[in-house]
Amino acid sequence: MIDPLGVIVLVGALVVAGNWLAPWVRIPASLLHLLLGLLSGFVPAVREIHLPSQVVLILFLPVLLFWEALTTPLRELRRDMRVILLLSTLLVVVTAFGIAGTGAALGWSWMAALVLGAALAPTDATAVGGLSRSLPHRNAIQLRAESLVNDGTALVLFTITVGIATSGTAFSGWQVAGLVVLAYLGGGAIGVAAGLLGTLLLRRIHDAVTSNTAVVLIPFAAFLGAELAHASGVIAVVVAGLMISQTGPRAGSAQSRQQMNSFWTIMTKGLDGALFVLIGIEAQSAVRAVPVADVPALLLFCVLAWLALLLIRFAFQVLTAWMLRLVDRRPSQRTRRMPHRARVVSTIAGFRGAVSLAVALAVPAGFPGRDEIVFVATGVVLLTLIVQGMLLPLAIRWGRFEPDTAMTEELSAAQRTTTIAALQSVPVLAARVGAPPSVRDRIAAEYRERLRRIDRASDGSDPAVWAADGDYAALGLAVLEHKREVLIGMRDRKAISDTTLRVLQTRIDRDVLRLGPPRPVE
Repeated sequence: MIDPLGVIVLVGALVVAGNWLAPWVRIPASLLHLLLGLLSGFVPAVREIHLPSQVVLILFLPVLLFWEALTTPLRELRRDMRVILLLSTLLVVVTAFGIAGTGAALGWSWMAALVLGAALAPTDATAVGGLSRSLPHRNAIQLRAESLVNDGTALVLFTITVGIATSGTAFSGWQVAGLVVLAYLGGGAIGVAAGLLGTLLLRRIHDAVTSNTAVVLIPFAAFLGAELAHASGVIAVVVAGLMISQTGPRAGSAQSRQQMNSFWTIMTKGLDGALFVLIGIEAQSAVRAVPVADVPALLLFCVLAWLALLLIRFAFQVLTAWMLRLVDRRPSQRTRRMPHRARVVSTIAGFRGAVSLAVALAVPAGFPGRDEIVFVATGVVLLTLIVQGMLLPLAIRWGRFEPDTAMTEELSAAQRTTTIAALQSVPVLAARVGAPPSVRDRIAAEYRERLRRIDRASDGSDPAVWAADGDYAALGLAVLEHKREVLIGMRDRKAISDTTLRVLQTRIDRDVLRLGPPRPVE
């Protein structure tokens, strides 16, 4: 049996290994983490590590969903709201019952098959990492928004099904409808309350560390409040995240926002990798519990369930598009239409990931068919990540999407508009703060230079020094690297302390980031 510290070191090492190997082998990091977890499960001591089902719901899910909601553009979400709601609610129910029907045809009980359907119904847009970035911006945002909401629908369906199966109590249609309404409306109301309280806190807290500590508490508080009210914690977290995404830019300081982006990026990537590793280890144990004689039939079910997911998703998109065209013939609706090729790409991009496996593992011990549910869920997730992950780049090229320059053009236009506005405000603001003419002229000259860099940028989207003047940036980076080496040498000779090194190196790093290539837009 591995002690808790050993578990932390093992999982952390596998997460680092997966992140390091992913670019080399050109496999999504999440798939590598899952495979590493499965492989490590062959070690008997590692196989004894078990992931409590509640840990996923109260530790991993709030953090991952909150950051995903925080970085999802609300404007695009509103534009395609009807499609997103249909995909994240009705499609989840249709998919769950489609998988249940497939299982029943193969001899499964309806309850076990429906629990499996609820686990496999939600998509996971983050499961493939950089592959989804190849999609046009609108398609990628639809997938992300769909995966935010459909987790809540799947968890409600899972809770109802498991409750009926374990208690033997039958729910009427009105009772089920009431539970769904409570889950969505109650979760949404609690999410709004958490977002408002979080905004009030952030506006009154000026210390960067304290402000970001408060941000970390928001998703857990929203999830806890919703659970106490028997509403959907997932919906509460998503709504709170969307609210903070709108109010956050006006709250806090530049330092707190920089800290938040860095902290949450590291935390969410680490937790996502750890979740896949732990689920791989847990799935290894569950798969071993399945009798060998049942394996061929379960493998067949894995393939059939995977094919059913693809067929249901494609057919649902075609039918809903046809129905929307019948009821809405406005000219604006025609501009939102997508060709069938785009729907094929969306079907292939509908990966299953950590949430599906976590829901399968959350099935109570002793539930009839639990081991088989985990086995099939693991097999389907592996098929979506491996097969669909290999097909997606080919499908994107086959889809013949028009070059998507909307985001880069918007970035460039926004940079130009804000820079011109800032330049025009310099005289007024200089008089307000009492700056001397020499300082006023220097600031104005800097903004005029920034405006020239925007106009000279090679692709019209990147106004950074790196794109506008590569030679200047390269020399500047070389000088800063030499400066850093001299600084470290002074520390090694005991001429300065480690504290002085840390402070000055932070300033050098800021200059390096200003000159270097910008981070990709997600």
